[in-house]
Amino acid sequence: MKIVNAFWGLLWFSMLFGISLSRPMIINFGDANSDTGGVLAGAGLPIGLPHGITFFHKGTGRFGDGRLILDFICEHLKLGYLSPYMESLAPNFTSGVNFAVAGGMILPPFIPFHLGAQVRQFIHFKNRSLELLSQGSGNFINEDGFRNALYMIDMGQNDILEALYASNLTYAPVAAQIPSFVADTKLAIQNLYQYGARKFWIFSTGPQGCAPKELALHAHKDTDLDSIGCYRVHNDLSKLFNKGLSRMCDELRPVLKDAVIVYVDVYKIKYDLFANPSKYGFVKPHKACCGYGGDPNNYNVKATCGQPGYNMCSNVSSAIIWDGVHYTEAANKIVASEILSMSLLKLDEFW
Repeated sequence: MKIVNAFWGLLWFSMLFGISLSRPMIINFGDANSDTGGVLAGAGLPIGLPHGITFFHKGTGRFGDGRLILDFICEHLKLGYLSPYMESLAPNFTSGVNFAVAGGMILPPFIPFHLGAQVRQFIHFKNRSLELLSQGSGNFINEDGFRNALYMIDMGQNDILEALYASNLTYAPVAAQIPSFVADTKLAIQNLYQYGARKFWIFSTGPQGCAPKELALHAHKDTDLDSIGCYRVHNDLSKLFNKGLSRMCDELRPVLKDAVIVYVDVYKIKYDLFANPSKYGFVKPHKACCGYGGDPNNYNVKATCGQPGYNMCSNVSSAIIWDGVHYTEAANKIVASEILSMSLLKLDEFW
């Protein structure tokens, strides 16, 4: 009887004082890699079928045929999928909140929802949640919930690509900008820490030079590509950014002593998909499943996935890349599984 009474007491406490009880919760910042509907809710951009065809069987605002890496992490923690912060109709923040928006960049001014803006949205969200709790509204994250949440940042690929396009795929001008990308990510972590965040996962960027879109858009010689057919300059810059990101995490740990800051190396995992596709059941790693143009990349900027004239592969699970840029659910599942198997992360020990 005492156990039953204690359970109901805790449940009643959570209803009165918000969502916490040290349950798993994720607060996410990012771009299309982890956008669960932010660009749909914020800009009204329709992202319908064939996007979502594999798992949700409808468009959800995700760029892909199904679930994202973030979705698989939520499933592992037995959480619901994260609602976008900007979703105005029936959002559910019991599992956390997602500030990611497709096209998101670390630096302004190219899009409104850059990393700094997403952090400001979080600050408003937290302040408003605590204000509503103080007024007696119970279904919001409380101070303990915000403190115990896992804060994830997955951003940077669009900054690198934007700089690459502006420099006509020249390494040096982009490399000179990377310290600014890292510095603003560091500032975001420090600001989140100031507002109570203590558990961080900072994701590296992936091998962008392996994407069908990049290979299709830019004429290249064999010497421009590495041994597995990926653009060298893209991947060299991605690795330079990742090196700076990892070093930044190392520098922050002794400063933010009561925080857990984990650098999550997804570059290595994703690159291996392209280097050893048959190991994972993939074929034609540099060919988009959904697009136009056929071999070798099935990508045409005038007929991208979902636009008139597009075609779709017969077996989506055999493709790494869905639409020329974003990964398929099959690839995301493998990447998420590899992330969750890393002993360094110890995700299940966070709560």
